[in-house]
Amino acid sequence: MKLERSKSLFERAQKVLPGGVNSPVRAYRSVGGTPPFLVRGAGSHVWDEDGNEYVDFIGSWGPLILGHSDARVLKAVQEAMANGLSFGAPTAIEVDVAELLVDMVPNIDMVRMVNSGTEAVMSAVRVARGATGRNKIIKFEGCYHGHSDSMLVKAGSGALTGGAPDSKGVPAAVAADTLTAQFNDLASVEQLLEANPEQVAAIIVEPIAANMGVVPPQDGFLQGLRALCDRYGALLIFDEVITGFRLARGGAQEYFGVRADLVTFGKIIGGGMPVGAYAGKKELMSQVAPTGPIYQAGTLSGNPVAMAAGLTQLQILQANPSYYTALEDKARRMAQGLRRAAEQAGVSVQVNQCGALLCTYFTDAPVQCFADTQKSNLEQFRAYFHGMQARNMYIAPSQYEAVFVNVSHTEEDIAAFCQAAEQVMQELQA
Repeated sequence: MKLERSKSLFERAQKVLPGGVNSPVRAYRSVGGTPPFLVRGAGSHVWDEDGNEYVDFIGSWGPLILGHSDARVLKAVQEAMANGLSFGAPTAIEVDVAELLVDMVPNIDMVRMVNSGTEAVMSAVRVARGATGRNKIIKFEGCYHGHSDSMLVKAGSGALTGGAPDSKGVPAAVAADTLTAQFNDLASVEQLLEANPEQVAAIIVEPIAANMGVVPPQDGFLQGLRALCDRYGALLIFDEVITGFRLARGGAQEYFGVRADLVTFGKIIGGGMPVGAYAGKKELMSQVAPTGPIYQAGTLSGNPVAMAAGLTQLQILQANPSYYTALEDKARRMAQGLRRAAEQAGVSVQVNQCGALLCTYFTDAPVQCFADTQKSNLEQFRAYFHGMQARNMYIAPSQYEAVFVNVSHTEEDIAAFCQAAEQVMQELQA
């Protein structure tokens, strides 16, 4: 595979962009090599600057659930653009999107549009703190909720310790109010609640931990979080930047049958354009300015072009519930293909799959929390990644990211993925 044009662009980029990229995972630091610079996408395929064609299993990191350049979405965007890119004033379409979200998602009455998932989480945490009068937040090791200061925290050495900053520039005092528990371990959560009586404003969780690969919740885990929040007076926040409208029309709340107090969304509600939102019941959301004392604002929030893309995609998903059954079936067959290929080659893998998300870990032990993900053989993952890319499979350049299946993936795409995986697994064993 030739990447001369991409290599030249990457060399130029490293002189003017930190690491040559505008988001760290794109730099290929964990796998090595040169990232292909993409130029075009259509359906389930993308093309790079050197003319290489790939079957895309990243999909702009999840939001392109209809695939690239869906004609209906593009038409809506073009029509909106003809009237102007942004006004910083109310428009009818942001009301349309909010009404549709309230109709689709269980347990929400009101929505506030923002510009990213990070902003949505940051704002939801502020609402939780303002509504409860408490300062501390419980998150889970390995769950990513954007790059706001209070979320860039890793676990301390003990289950009951406060957080330590996971990035320079984050004050220790800010991180101290973020407590870290173990995903799928309710006892670790209750210990923190007991050790911090009437101090925890909220528990925030990815319903499927999709920023350490794909780690589904064990039976009863999300239900247990709901019960603990009720018992200790904390709010439950579902971070659905990845799972929202990907698992089901109503997101994880519908899929798992668990109700959160606040829910955050990201680029999927913008059809892939920069957008986000947080939502909840009226008694919480009415505390947000201008109707309440919890301040949050955004000049470009709810801009009409992103709203046009999001409204169109969401309307299509609402009208086609069978998409979700088909997406899960595709992902399940890909997971089965990966397991079969690894077994035939004698390579130890764990393939976690939930809904339209899956991830391959190179370990013989089940992966149920962040500590388990650290047992994966990263050298084998690097070889697997490059082997798949050489066979024109565009997957995430990190062990800790998901494979995203979308509506546009064809039977031929699924078969090509499984065939490529079989060949790569044989190479790994050799």
